[in-house]
Amino acid sequence: MSTSLTMLIALFVFIIGATAQKVPVSVYYESLCPDSQAFITEQLYPAMRSPIGRFVDLKLVPYGKSNYTTQGSDTIFTCHHGPNECFGNKIHSCAIEHIQVNSYQNQHNRESLTLEYVNCLMQLTKNFADQLYPGKRCAQQVGVENWDVIEACANQTEGSKLLQKNGELTQSLNPSLTSVPTITFRHQQDETQALALINFRSAVCKKMLSPLPQECTNLPNSATDKTATSALIAISFLTFVFALKH
Repeated sequence: MSTSLTMLIALFVFIIGATAQKVPVSVYYESLCPDSQAFITEQLYPAMRSPIGRFVDLKLVPYGKSNYTTQGSDTIFTCHHGPNECFGNKIHSCAIEHIQVNSYQNQHNRESLTLEYVNCLMQLTKNFADQLYPGKRCAQQVGVENWDVIEACANQTEGSKLLQKNGELTQSLNPSLTSVPTITFRHQQDETQALALINFRSAVCKKMLSPLPQECTNLPNSATDKTATSALIAISFLTFVFALKH
C-alpha cells in the first residue's frame, strides 16, 4: 500500500472519529432512590465502562425531589428518602467535586474514578437502613485516596453549598423534574429517557450525530437512517480510493 493511500485512510478514520461527537448526558438522581440505584448500577455504569462510554460527556446531579430552605448562613434540606439520603446526596456531591486520580492510577481518569465510586455507593446502599453510610468503605474499595476531604466537605458548609447548587440545577429543568432518575440528552428532556432506563447504550447512539461509530451499528434501536449515512460515506470513500489506484 502506498504512503499516500495510507495517509488518506488514516485521515478518513480521523474524520469519522472526530465527527462522532460526545453526547452531553445529565443524570438527575437521589442517593437512596431504588430506581436511581437500578439505573446507575445496571445501565449507566456498564455502558460507561463499555466502548460506548467514550462518546458520553456525563454530568451527575444528586438531588432529585429534595427541597431546601435557607436560615441565615445555613441551608436546611428535606430529602425524598429521609435524612440519610440528604447526607448521601452530600457525599455524592462532594465526591464529584473533589475526587482526584494519582499518577499511578493508570486505569482511571477523574471522571471514571468518580463513576466507580458513585456506582459502589449505589450498590452498597440498596436496602439501606440506618447503618453506617458506606462512603469510606467505597473509597477504600475503588481507590479514592482523599476520603478525608470528601467526608469533611459533606459535614461542613461546603457540602451544603454543593448540594444547593445541584438543587438549583434540578429546579431549572424545563419541564420540571417529575420522576427520578431524570436523564437528559443534549440538555433536552424527551422520549429518549424511557429508552435510556432500559437500554442506555442504544439511547446514546440514538442521540449521536451521523455517521455513527462502529460501536453503535450492531445495537438494537440504533437509528437506521444514521447507519445508512455511515455506509454511504464508507462506500464513497472506497470508490475514491479505487479511482486513485486506477
